Amino acid sequence: MVELTNNLRKLVASLDNARARRDNGLFVAEGTKCVLDTLHNFSCRYLFATSAWIERHHAEIGAVEPVTVKRADMERMSHLSTPPEVMAVYDIPSNELDESEFRHNLTIVLDRVQDPGNLGTIMRIADWFGIRQIVCSHDTVDVYNPKVVQATMGAISRVKVCYESLVDMLGRLDDVPVFGTFLDGDDIYSSELSGCGMIVFGNEGQGISPDVERLVSSRLTIPSFPPGAVTSESLNVGMAAAVTVAEFRRRIYC
Repeated sequence: MVELTNNLRKLVASLDNARARRDNGLFVAEGTKCVLDTLHNFSCRYLFATSAWIERHHAEIGAVEPVTVKRADMERMSHLSTPPEVMAVYDIPSNELDESEFRHNLTIVLDRVQDPGNLGTIMRIADWFGIRQIVCSHDTVDVYNPKVVQATMGAISRVKVCYESLVDMLGRLDDVPVFGTFLDGDDIYSSELSGCGMIVFGNEGQGISPDVERLVSSRLTIPSFPPGAVTSESLNVGMAAAVTVAEFRRRIYC
C-alpha cells in the first residue's frame, strides 16, 4: 500500500517542470473529468484522491488502488489555482511516429507552438475530427505540461503526439501532401484539398519557420470577410486549426 511521504509529495509537485517530467518519466492529470478520461488509457503510477471522491467514484476507478489524501496535501501537490479532489500520476508513454498514418488520414504538424492552451485546444480539434496523430517540432511546448494535459479535456487519451525534426521528416516523406497555413496563401475554400497528408501550423507570432516553409507543397490561407475590409491581423493558431481542419473534413465527407 502506497503511503504519501514528503518525498512523494515533492515529486508530484515537481512535475510542472519539464526536466522533472523527463527525468522521472512521469506526468500528472488533475480533476475528475481529466482523470476519469485518462485513467484506463495510461499506466497509472499513483492515484491521489480525497475519501469523499473515492466513495463517489469507486466503481469507475476499477482495479486502480487510490491513495487517500487530505485537502491540505492536494493543495501542496496540485498545479491548479483551485486544487481538485483527485489527481493521477502516469508513466509517460513512448509514442513512436506512424508514417503510414500520413497516407490514409490527416496529420496535424505544429512548428514551434508555445502556448499550452493552444496545444491543448488543437488536440481537442484533432480528437473531434478523427485525427489520431500530431507531430510537433522539438521546440513546441511539451504535451505533458500540466496546463496542456488540462486543456486537452481528455483528448490526450486518443490523440498521439510525437516530437520530430520537421525538416528531416518532411524531407524524407516527399510523396506525402504537405499543406501549410499562411497569411499570403491560396484561399482554402477554392483550393484542392486532400483526405490525407499533413497540415502545418506555425508559431503564434512568427508563423511557419523558413526551413519548414520550403517543404510545404500547398500554401493555404483563411480569407477574412468581407474581402478588403479592415480586420484583425490574423487568427489565433487554435482558431485557424479549427477552421482549416473543418474545411478539409467538410470537403471529403459532405
